[in-house]
Amino acid sequence: MSQLKKLLFAFALLIGSAAVTAPAAVAQGSTVVAIDEVKILRDSKAGKDMAAKLDTIEKQMNTELTPERTTLQTQGKALDAKLAGKTRDQVNADTALVTELNNYQAKANAFGAKAQKYSQEFALTERVALATFNKALEPVLLQVIQEKNAQLVVSKSSVIYSADSIDATALVIQKLDVATPTLAVTRQKIPDQPANPQ
Repeated sequence: MSQLKKLLFAFALLIGSAAVTAPAAVAQGSTVVAIDEVKILRDSKAGKDMAAKLDTIEKQMNTELTPERTTLQTQGKALDAKLAGKTRDQVNADTALVTELNNYQAKANAFGAKAQKYSQEFALTERVALATFNKALEPVLLQVIQEKNAQLVVSKSSVIYSADSIDATALVIQKLDVATPTLAVTRQKIPDQPANPQ
């Protein structure tokens, strides 16, 4: 759910910028509409498509890491067996074992850096996907605002109560489903950092 919260925060920023609203004190006769951005993201075809594609990308990334992770786990268990019952002095006296431990640590550190990079790439992929979603949503939201002749758009998550009669969420979802049923979600890559010269 933390991914959804990040996406919703960014989505809330779009809503704030897309809806040019009247001052907070709503004048009598102003038209107010409310939208549920969580529901739009969760229930629209584009939101579902984006979530499914992000899930697929995340699973693919985990699948790519699994062989190396499994190898490290196997090597770690083998090293644990070799270390069992030995004192620190006995380990230090066994140069072949010390070399094997150092090599294992270097592989584990490299894997940790790779896993961290994958995590950053996935976070970037999520941000780009949400920006794509917001770009598709903005004209639909503006269209609904114009159709409803709204002077004020409020987020249902920001108010204590809103009548169902002012809720435009279903209309936004309906129009977004027609305009953009799918989204292009592409895995983002971060270039490798050059090694620090010594």
